[in-house]
Amino acid sequence: MTASIEFADDGVAFVNTQRFHDVKAAAHEHLLSRIEELGAEFGRWSRAAIQQFVDLEVDSFVRLRRVPINESELRQVSAALTKELAGLGPLEDLLADAAVEDVLINGYDNVFVSRRGILAKESLRFSDNNHLLRIVRRILAPLGRRLDESSPMVDARLPDGGRLNVVIEPLAVDGPMVSIRKFRKDPLKPADLLTLGTFNEEIHRLLSVAVRERCNILVSGGTSSGKTSLLNALAFFVPETERVVTVEDTAELSLNHPHVVRLESRQGGFEGAGAVTIRDLIRNSLRMRPDRVVVGEVRGPEVMDMLQAMNTGHEGSMATIHANSPRECLYRIEMLAGFAGFQGSEDSLRRQIASALDFVVQIGRLSNGRRRITSISEVTGMGDNVIATQELFRYESFIAPDGEEKDRWISLGIHPHTPKLAKYRDQLRMPTPDAPPPAAGGNGGFWSRGR
Repeated sequence: MTASIEFADDGVAFVNTQRFHDVKAAAHEHLLSRIEELGAEFGRWSRAAIQQFVDLEVDSFVRLRRVPINESELRQVSAALTKELAGLGPLEDLLADAAVEDVLINGYDNVFVSRRGILAKESLRFSDNNHLLRIVRRILAPLGRRLDESSPMVDARLPDGGRLNVVIEPLAVDGPMVSIRKFRKDPLKPADLLTLGTFNEEIHRLLSVAVRERCNILVSGGTSSGKTSLLNALAFFVPETERVVTVEDTAELSLNHPHVVRLESRQGGFEGAGAVTIRDLIRNSLRMRPDRVVVGEVRGPEVMDMLQAMNTGHEGSMATIHANSPRECLYRIEMLAGFAGFQGSEDSLRRQIASALDFVVQIGRLSNGRRRITSISEVTGMGDNVIATQELFRYESFIAPDGEEKDRWISLGIHPHTPKLAKYRDQLRMPTPDAPPPAAGGNGGFWSRGR
C-alpha cells in the first residue's frame, strides 16, 4: 500500500505514471471479457449505464486481484475506462475543452496542445501506439474512412466541424502522427474580433463597407494565423438577400448567413477514381446562381477558376491563401496559375489578377499567440508591368510608458481607389501632411464616421 499512498495526494502524477497505465490495461482486459459475456446487450446501454457498469466491475477487479491503489486512484482508473469504452479515451477532455484550438500527437507519448495561439506540451499520453490507433479508428469509423498500410494517410472532417489529419507507418517514422484542428461552435463575430484586438474601429468600418459593396477580398496569412475565423467574420457583412456558395477541401467555414450552399471536395478511391477537386466545384458553383463564391483556401490550379469567377459577375467573392505578405500573396497567385497550365503572357495574367482583386487583408499570429491584421492593401491596377498596390493600414506594436506592449494600426491616409467605394469618399478624412502619428490603439481616423 506504500506505493499507492505515494500518489494519493497528487492525482495528476498518478495518471501520468506507468503504473496507472498498467492497472488500466489489466482492468480493460477484464472489462472486455465481461462485455463479451453480455454480447449485443452492452451496445444498447447509455453512457450513464456504462459508467455504472465500469465502476462496479473495476471495484470488483481491484478487490479480487488485490491491486494496491487507493480510492482516489480507483476513481481515476474507472473514469479513464468509461471514456475508453463510451468515448474517445484520453482525447475526450481535450476535444471538450473550448480553449483548445489544436491537438498535435507525435506518437503515443508526445502530445502538444495549442491554446490561445500558444503551443505547449501536455502531460497526457496514451498507453502505446496501438491504443492511439484504436481511438483514431473509432473517430474515423462513422466517417467511412480507411487507415491502414495501403492507405496510411487520411484527412477527414469531424462531425463537430473540426478537421482530423492522420499519418501512420510506413510514412510516419516515429509512430502515428495525429493533427486535430478544432473550430468554435459559435463563429467569432466582427465585434468579437474587435474586442479581442484583431483590428481596430477604422479597419472594422472599412471591411464592413468593402464586403457590403461587393469588393473581392483575399485573406492572406500563415498557418493558424486566423484566416478562417476572419473569413467567417466577414460573412456577417454580406446582405441577407444574397446567395453564397462556399467551396472547400475540408469543410471548415461556418458562415453566419441565411442562404449558404456548402460544397466539399472528395478524394478519389482506388487509383483516384471518383475524385472531385476544388476546381471542379468552383466551375460547378458558377451554374448554381451564386451572388458570391467563397473559397476556403486557394492552393492549386483552382486559382484560375477563382479569378474567372471574380472577373465574370461574381463580385464580392472571397478566399484565403497561405502567404507571408500581400506582395508575396500576389506572387503566389502567379505561381499557382502557372501550375494550372496558364498559357497566356505574364502581362495578361497580371492584368487578370489586378482586375479580379480589390483588397488583400494580411493576418498574422504574433509570438505571444495573439492574432492581428498586420496589413490591408488595395490592388489598384497595373503599372510598369507589375501589379500596383497601395497599403491603407499597417500594424505595429509599441511599448507604453508603463512597460506594457500595445497595438496600433497606422493609417496611411490614402483613399481607396476602387470605384465600388466612391460614394463613401465624403466620409474619408485625409490627415494633413504635418499631422502627428496616430494615437495608441490605432484611432488614426481613416473614416471620420460610420456608414
